[in-house]
Amino acid sequence: MDEFIRGFWIFAGNYWWLAFPILGMAGGAAKAWERSAKRRHERRIETLRLKAEIKTAQLEARNGRAKRIGPAVVDTTASVTPNTLLERLFSEHDEITARWLDYELDVAKLIAFPAMSDGRQPLVAAFLRAKKTADALRPPSADSTVTERQVSEYLDAVGAYAVAFEIAERDARRLRDSTFTEPERKRLDRAQQLLKVAVDESATQAERNVAYRRVRDELEGLILLSDEAVQVLEKQVARELPEHATAAASPAPEPERIVLPSATKTPPPRTRTAEPAQPNANDDRETPQ
Repeated sequence: MDEFIRGFWIFAGNYWWLAFPILGMAGGAAKAWERSAKRRHERRIETLRLKAEIKTAQLEARNGRAKRIGPAVVDTTASVTPNTLLERLFSEHDEITARWLDYELDVAKLIAFPAMSDGRQPLVAAFLRAKKTADALRPPSADSTVTERQVSEYLDAVGAYAVAFEIAERDARRLRDSTFTEPERKRLDRAQQLLKVAVDESATQAERNVAYRRVRDELEGLILLSDEAVQVLEKQVARELPEHATAAASPAPEPERIVLPSATKTPPPRTRTAEPAQPNANDDRETPQ
Protein backbone atom coordinates (compact mmCIF):
# COMPACT_ATOMS: atom_id res chain seq x y z
CA MET A 1 0.00 0.00 0.00
CA ASP A 2 2.83 2.38 0.86
CA GLU A 3 4.47 1.62 -2.46
CA PHE A 4 1.22 2.43 -4.26
CA ILE A 5 0.92 5.76 -2.48
CA ARG A 6 4.56 6.63 -3.19
CA GLY A 7 4.05 5.65 -6.86
CA PHE A 8 0.97 7.84 -7.03
CA TRP A 9 2.76 10.89 -5.67
CA ILE A 10 5.72 10.30 -7.98
CA PHE A 11 3.32 10.13 -10.92
CA ALA A 12 1.47 13.23 -9.72
CA GLY A 13 4.73 15.10 -9.31
CA ASN A 14 5.85 14.29 -12.85
CA TYR A 15 2.49 14.72 -14.58
CA TRP A 16 0.83 17.40 -12.46
CA TRP A 17 -0.04 19.34 -15.59
CA LEU A 18 -2.59 16.68 -16.59
CA ALA A 19 -4.87 18.04 -13.89
CA PHE A 20 -5.81 21.03 -16.05
CA PRO A 21 -7.22 19.15 -19.07
CA ILE A 22 -8.88 16.63 -16.76
CA LEU A 23 -10.60 19.42 -14.85
CA GLY A 24 -11.63 21.02 -18.14
CA MET A 25 -13.17 17.78 -19.40
CA ALA A 26 -14.95 17.26 -16.09
CA GLY A 27 -16.33 20.78 -16.23
CA GLY A 28 -17.57 20.30 -19.79
CA ALA A 29 -19.24 17.02 -18.88
CA ALA A 30 -20.91 18.65 -15.87
CA LYS A 31 -22.24 21.51 -18.03
CA ALA A 32 -23.53 19.07 -20.66
CA TRP A 33 -25.32 17.05 -18.00
CA GLU A 34 -26.80 20.22 -16.55
CA ARG A 35 -28.08 21.33 -19.96
CA SER A 36 -29.56 17.89 -20.61
CA ALA A 37 -31.26 17.87 -17.23
CA LYS A 38 -32.66 21.33 -17.91
CA ARG A 39 -34.06 20.24 -21.27
CA ARG A 40 -35.65 17.15 -19.69
CA HIS A 41 -37.18 19.31 -17.00
CA GLU A 42 -38.57 21.80 -19.54
CA ARG A 43 -39.96 18.96 -21.61
CA ARG A 44 -41.63 17.44 -18.56
CA ILE A 45 -43.16 20.79 -17.61
CA GLU A 46 -44.40 21.34 -21.16
CA THR A 47 -46.01 17.89 -21.24
CA LEU A 48 -47.75 18.50 -17.91
CA ARG A 49 -48.96 21.90 -19.11
CA LEU A 50 -50.38 20.46 -22.32
CA LYS A 51 -52.11 17.66 -20.43
CA ALA A 52 -53.63 20.26 -18.13
CA GLU A 53 -54.91 22.20 -21.16
CA ILE A 54 -56.54 19.07 -22.55
CA LYS A 55 -58.20 18.29 -19.22
CA THR A 56 -59.39 21.89 -18.79
CA ALA A 57 -60.84 22.01 -22.29
CA GLN A 58 -62.64 18.71 -21.76
CA LEU A 59 -64.15 19.97 -18.51
CA GLU A 60 -65.25 23.19 -20.16
CA ALA A 61 -66.81 21.25 -23.02
CA ARG A 62 -68.74 19.10 -20.54
CA ASN A 63 -70.00 22.25 -18.81
CA GLY A 64 -71.29 23.56 -22.13
CA ARG A 65 -68.81 26.39 -22.61
CA ALA A 66 -66.65 24.62 -25.25
CA LYS A 67 -63.85 27.17 -24.89
CA ARG A 68 -61.11 26.09 -27.29
CA ILE A 69 -58.23 27.50 -29.24
CA GLY A 70 -58.16 27.45 -33.03
CA PRO A 71 -61.35 26.36 -34.78
CA ALA A 72 -64.66 28.13 -34.46
CA VAL A 73 -66.30 27.82 -31.05
CA VAL A 74 -69.65 26.08 -30.80
CA ASP A 75 -71.88 28.04 -28.45
CA THR A 76 -73.90 25.40 -26.62
CA THR A 77 -75.58 27.95 -24.38
CA ALA A 78 -77.54 29.38 -27.30
CA SER A 79 -81.10 28.24 -27.78
CA VAL A 80 -80.85 26.04 -30.85
CA THR A 81 -82.50 22.86 -32.03
CA PRO A 82 -80.53 19.58 -31.84
CA ASN A 83 -80.34 19.41 -35.64
CA THR A 84 -78.82 22.89 -35.86
CA LEU A 85 -76.30 22.05 -33.18
CA LEU A 86 -75.36 18.85 -35.00
CA GLU A 87 -74.80 20.76 -38.22
CA ARG A 88 -72.40 23.11 -36.45
CA LEU A 89 -70.60 20.20 -34.83
CA PHE A 90 -70.36 18.41 -38.19
CA SER A 91 -68.85 21.55 -39.73
CA GLU A 92 -66.20 21.83 -37.03
CA HIS A 93 -65.50 18.10 -37.10
CA ASP A 94 -64.94 18.23 -40.87
CA GLU A 95 -62.75 21.33 -40.57
CA ILE A 96 -60.39 19.66 -38.09
CA THR A 97 -60.22 16.51 -40.23
CA ALA A 98 -59.41 18.59 -43.32
CA ARG A 99 -56.58 20.35 -41.47
CA TRP A 100 -55.19 17.00 -40.38
CA LEU A 101 -55.42 15.56 -43.90
CA ASP A 102 -53.50 18.58 -45.14
CA TYR A 103 -50.51 17.20 -43.22
CA GLU A 104 -51.17 13.59 -44.18
CA LEU A 105 -51.51 14.14 -47.94
CA ASP A 106 -49.03 16.98 -48.50
CA VAL A 107 -45.55 15.43 -48.69
CA ALA A 108 -43.90 18.85 -48.38
CA LYS A 109 -45.64 19.38 -45.02
CA LEU A 110 -44.77 15.88 -43.91
CA ILE A 111 -41.09 16.61 -44.54
CA ALA A 112 -41.26 20.01 -42.83
CA PHE A 113 -43.21 18.73 -39.78
CA PRO A 114 -42.55 14.97 -39.57
CA ALA A 115 -43.73 14.70 -35.96
CA MET A 116 -47.31 15.41 -37.08
CA SER A 117 -47.50 12.00 -38.79
CA ASP A 118 -45.56 10.08 -36.14
CA GLY A 119 -47.98 8.10 -34.01
CA ARG A 120 -45.18 7.39 -31.53
CA GLN A 121 -45.32 10.99 -30.35
CA PRO A 122 -47.53 11.11 -27.21
CA LEU A 123 -49.46 14.21 -28.29
CA VAL A 124 -50.08 12.86 -31.81
CA ALA A 125 -51.22 9.54 -30.31
CA ALA A 126 -53.64 11.45 -28.06
CA PHE A 127 -55.00 13.30 -31.08
CA LEU A 128 -55.53 10.06 -33.03
CA ARG A 129 -57.42 8.59 -30.09
CA ALA A 130 -59.60 11.70 -29.90
CA LYS A 131 -60.25 11.47 -33.64
CA LYS A 132 -61.29 7.84 -33.35
CA THR A 133 -63.70 8.69 -30.54
CA ALA A 134 -65.23 11.65 -32.39
CA ASP A 135 -65.66 9.61 -35.57
CA ALA A 136 -67.34 6.79 -33.63
CA LEU A 137 -69.80 9.12 -31.84
CA ARG A 138 -70.72 11.13 -34.94
CA PRO A 139 -74.38 10.63 -35.91
CA PRO A 140 -75.10 9.55 -39.50
CA SER A 141 -76.65 12.93 -40.40
CA ALA A 142 -78.05 16.09 -38.86
CA ASP A 143 -81.59 14.77 -39.42
CA SER A 144 -80.92 11.60 -37.45
CA THR A 145 -82.98 10.91 -34.37
CA VAL A 146 -80.58 11.28 -31.47
CA THR A 147 -81.00 11.60 -27.74
CA GLU A 148 -79.75 14.50 -25.68
CA ARG A 149 -77.08 12.25 -24.19
CA GLN A 150 -75.78 11.33 -27.65
CA VAL A 151 -75.53 14.98 -28.63
CA SER A 152 -73.73 15.77 -25.38
CA GLU A 153 -71.25 12.93 -25.87
CA TYR A 154 -70.59 13.98 -29.45
CA LEU A 155 -70.10 17.58 -28.30
CA ASP A 156 -67.48 16.48 -25.76
CA ALA A 157 -65.75 14.32 -28.38
CA VAL A 158 -65.52 17.15 -30.91
CA GLY A 159 -64.20 19.48 -28.20
CA ALA A 160 -61.49 17.01 -27.21
CA TYR A 161 -60.71 16.39 -30.91
CA ALA A 162 -60.21 20.11 -31.57
CA VAL A 163 -57.99 20.66 -28.54
CA ALA A 164 -55.90 17.54 -29.20
CA PHE A 165 -55.26 18.64 -32.78
CA GLU A 166 -54.22 22.16 -31.81
CA ILE A 167 -51.79 20.88 -29.19
CA ALA A 168 -50.32 18.19 -31.46
CA GLU A 169 -49.89 20.69 -34.30
CA ARG A 170 -48.20 23.23 -32.03
CA ASP A 171 -45.81 20.60 -30.71
CA ALA A 172 -44.99 19.30 -34.21
CA ARG A 173 -44.19 22.82 -35.41
CA ARG A 174 -41.97 23.31 -32.38
CA LEU A 175 -40.10 20.04 -32.84
CA ARG A 176 -39.80 20.16 -36.67
CA ASP A 177 -36.87 17.80 -37.45
CA SER A 178 -35.12 18.05 -34.07
CA THR A 179 -35.82 14.38 -33.31
CA PHE A 180 -33.63 13.29 -36.24
CA THR A 181 -29.86 12.97 -36.36
CA GLU A 182 -27.70 15.31 -38.43
CA PRO A 183 -27.34 12.85 -41.37
CA GLU A 184 -31.10 12.26 -41.30
CA ARG A 185 -31.79 15.99 -41.35
CA LYS A 186 -29.56 16.33 -44.42
CA ARG A 187 -31.59 13.60 -46.12
CA LEU A 188 -34.79 15.49 -45.31
CA ASP A 189 -33.31 18.67 -46.78
CA ARG A 190 -32.36 16.84 -49.97
CA ALA A 191 -35.83 15.34 -50.19
CA GLN A 192 -37.38 18.81 -49.80
CA GLN A 193 -35.27 20.20 -52.65
CA LEU A 194 -35.94 17.21 -54.91
CA LEU A 195 -39.66 17.48 -54.22
CA LYS A 196 -39.67 20.98 -55.70
CA VAL A 197 -38.27 19.55 -58.95
CA ALA A 198 -40.71 16.63 -58.92
CA VAL A 199 -43.74 18.95 -58.95
CA ASP A 200 -42.21 21.74 -61.04
CA GLU A 201 -44.30 22.31 -64.16
CA SER A 202 -41.35 23.84 -65.99
CA ALA A 203 -39.30 20.64 -65.65
CA THR A 204 -39.49 17.85 -68.20
CA GLN A 205 -41.34 14.65 -67.44
CA ALA A 206 -38.07 12.70 -67.26
CA GLU A 207 -36.61 15.17 -64.76
CA ARG A 208 -39.71 14.97 -62.57
CA ASN A 209 -39.73 11.18 -62.66
CA VAL A 210 -36.08 11.01 -61.56
CA ALA A 211 -36.66 13.58 -58.78
CA TYR A 212 -39.72 11.63 -57.57
CA ARG A 213 -37.76 8.37 -57.30
CA ARG A 214 -34.97 10.15 -55.40
CA VAL A 215 -37.50 11.69 -53.00
CA ARG A 216 -38.80 8.21 -52.17
CA ASP A 217 -35.24 6.96 -51.66
CA GLU A 218 -34.34 9.85 -49.32
CA LEU A 219 -37.48 9.35 -47.20
CA GLU A 220 -37.05 5.58 -46.95
CA GLY A 221 -36.77 4.69 -43.27
CA LEU A 222 -37.37 8.28 -42.12
CA ILE A 223 -40.99 9.11 -42.92
CA LEU A 224 -43.70 6.61 -43.78
CA LEU A 225 -45.87 7.98 -46.59
CA SER A 226 -49.46 6.80 -46.62
CA ASP A 227 -50.88 5.26 -49.78
CA GLU A 228 -53.11 8.31 -50.23
CA ALA A 229 -50.12 10.68 -49.97
CA VAL A 230 -48.23 8.63 -52.57
CA GLN A 231 -51.20 8.75 -54.94
CA VAL A 232 -51.52 12.54 -54.59
CA LEU A 233 -47.79 13.00 -55.21
CA GLU A 234 -47.79 10.69 -58.22
CA LYS A 235 -50.64 12.65 -59.78
CA GLN A 236 -48.68 15.87 -59.31
CA VAL A 237 -45.59 14.32 -60.89
CA ALA A 238 -47.45 12.76 -63.83
CA ARG A 239 -49.63 15.71 -64.79
CA GLU A 240 -49.18 17.03 -68.30
CA LEU A 241 -46.91 19.95 -68.99
CA PRO A 242 -48.51 23.29 -69.95
CA GLU A 243 -48.90 23.95 -73.67
CA HIS A 244 -46.24 26.68 -73.74
CA ALA A 245 -43.73 24.37 -72.05
CA THR A 246 -44.49 21.57 -74.50
CA ALA A 247 -44.08 23.90 -77.45
CA ALA A 248 -40.77 25.18 -76.10
CA ALA A 249 -39.48 21.66 -75.52
CA SER A 250 -40.34 20.37 -79.02
CA PRO A 251 -40.91 23.15 -81.57
CA ALA A 252 -43.23 22.28 -84.43
CA PRO A 253 -41.57 21.90 -87.87
CA GLU A 254 -42.08 24.73 -90.33
CA PRO A 255 -44.70 24.01 -93.02
CA GLU A 256 -43.46 23.16 -96.47
CA ARG A 257 -43.54 26.12 -98.83
CA ILE A 258 -45.35 25.52 -102.13
CA VAL A 259 -44.92 28.04 -104.98
CA LEU A 260 -48.22 28.85 -106.65
CA PRO A 261 -48.53 30.41 -110.11
CA SER A 262 -49.39 34.10 -110.15
CA ALA A 263 -51.33 35.99 -112.81
CA THR A 264 -49.10 39.05 -112.54
CA LYS A 265 -45.91 37.13 -112.75
CA THR A 266 -43.97 37.82 -115.93
CA PRO A 267 -43.15 34.78 -118.02
CA PRO A 268 -39.58 33.63 -117.99
CA PRO A 269 -37.44 35.10 -120.78
CA ARG A 270 -37.12 32.99 -123.88
CA THR A 271 -33.82 31.50 -124.77
CA ARG A 272 -32.19 33.58 -127.45
CA THR A 273 -31.29 31.61 -130.55
CA ALA A 274 -28.18 32.29 -132.54
CA GLU A 275 -28.81 34.54 -135.62
CA PRO A 276 -27.13 33.84 -138.98
CA ALA A 277 -23.97 35.79 -139.50
CA GLN A 278 -24.37 38.90 -141.70
CA PRO A 279 -21.79 39.71 -144.35
CA ASN A 280 -19.33 42.36 -143.49
CA ALA A 281 -19.83 45.59 -145.42
CA ASN A 282 -16.10 46.25 -145.50
CA ASP A 283 -15.40 42.92 -147.00
CA ASP A 284 -14.53 43.90 -150.74
CA ARG A 285 -13.49 40.47 -151.73
CA GLU A 286 -14.44 39.91 -155.39
CA THR A 287 -16.47 37.10 -156.35
CA PRO A 288 -15.17 34.94 -159.13
CA GLN A 289 -16.58 35.86 -162.50
